[in-house]
Amino acid sequence: MPHADPFRKAETVKRGALLLLAAAILTAPVFAQAPPRRNAYATSSETCDGWPRAQIGMAKGYCAGIVVAPPDDFNSRTLRLPRVLLPLPGGKDFLVTDVGRWQATGGKLLRITAERGKPTVITPVLDDLYMPHGMMRGPDGKVYVNEQGRILRFDPLAADPKSTVETVIADAPDTRTRYNFHPLSSFVFDTNNDLLLAVGAPSDQCLVGAPSASDSKPDGTTFCNQSEGDYMAAGIRRYAYQGDGKWSSSFTVMARGLRNSVAMVRHSSGTLLQGENSEDFKPADTPFEELNVLRQGAHYGWPYCYDMTGTNPSWASAKVMDCASDAHAKPTRLLPPHSAPLDMLYYDGAMFQELRGKLLISLHGYRPAGSRIAAFTVDRRGIPLLTRNAGYDMWSTPNGNETIRMPYAGPASEPLLLTPGWNNVDGVHPRGAPVGLAVAEDGAIWVAENTNATILRIARDRP
Repeated sequence: MPHADPFRKAETVKRGALLLLAAAILTAPVFAQAPPRRNAYATSSETCDGWPRAQIGMAKGYCAGIVVAPPDDFNSRTLRLPRVLLPLPGGKDFLVTDVGRWQATGGKLLRITAERGKPTVITPVLDDLYMPHGMMRGPDGKVYVNEQGRILRFDPLAADPKSTVETVIADAPDTRTRYNFHPLSSFVFDTNNDLLLAVGAPSDQCLVGAPSASDSKPDGTTFCNQSEGDYMAAGIRRYAYQGDGKWSSSFTVMARGLRNSVAMVRHSSGTLLQGENSEDFKPADTPFEELNVLRQGAHYGWPYCYDMTGTNPSWASAKVMDCASDAHAKPTRLLPPHSAPLDMLYYDGAMFQELRGKLLISLHGYRPAGSRIAAFTVDRRGIPLLTRNAGYDMWSTPNGNETIRMPYAGPASEPLLLTPGWNNVDGVHPRGAPVGLAVAEDGAIWVAENTNATILRIARDRP
């Protein structure tokens, strides 16, 4: 069944020639393959600000250095599936959450000590975690970490960090007790210190049966049971701050209709932004990912709506939501389709004056519009500035960095792509898999790649 969208009808003439050129990649199954082989960064005598240079295509004036490169054998790695980075005082140390293995024990929180000209040292700080992901510094200065089932905090600078661990939220989502297709959670602190915790959608489109199966049907009649039933998933939970470093043991639902909110950030103005990983329709050019401004009580459409006013065909007959109405909180900006935003931050470092205040987003998606790090110019509220007739780039082949230009189906902003050439190039570098972003004390941008088990450092293009 076609995925009709009134915005697309207006683009028919404009897009015709492009779609003819792109037809092969929009339906080809090659991008559904597993990520490219790991540990495939070729190096030479060239360096990037003192680190071995990764041979990926970078924006002019930027380069990427390799801080951690894993051995080929997965089981011999100290760093396996890194996710979120957090700098520590002093400029040479970072914390990183490491999932370890999917749906299994063995997750860790590690400390990376890295200095130019010296071997990088990786030290376990916390172990025996179950799929840890989210991490940030709390209002009390301690480090908060989300694993399945709880949010904990600890003092990373203590003589024995493990002895300082305490549970802050004890009823966080837990895929071991109730399966979730999107189990990794993120959280942010609101301006009043309320803790906002993302809960992913249990499935892709809230269907019983596979979305492509002829007998698949909506999981619910009056609404999606997975989201608006007793699970209360696919949204943002609010745990009220009670003062003295304590939060309510119960939660209220701040926002609904969000399939996967791994990327969230709060601007200094108070604006809360969420990067939505939209439904996984088969065509490579639909649906678009979303950048949403989070508002108390809003419903952002999952699984009923996509893009600005598009109705998911699988839910159309149920007529749960009029996607063109105000009941559907529209995206403030569209992001490239299937690009999978997984982390966001506002750059505040000294190394790149041209990036000061810009919104950085890691686009992790393995399909043609993913594998990039983008920097957006924002307004005083922290929202990317609107670009008229905005477009985005898609890889035209699974190997190589050739791209084709495609238009958006609604309001969008064109960024500076820091990594415009990060598709897989055999023998040179793997396809980029950026997740966590962090700004070091010197202003360099650190990047954690989960499937490549690599830590990169983006710096000024100098030896």
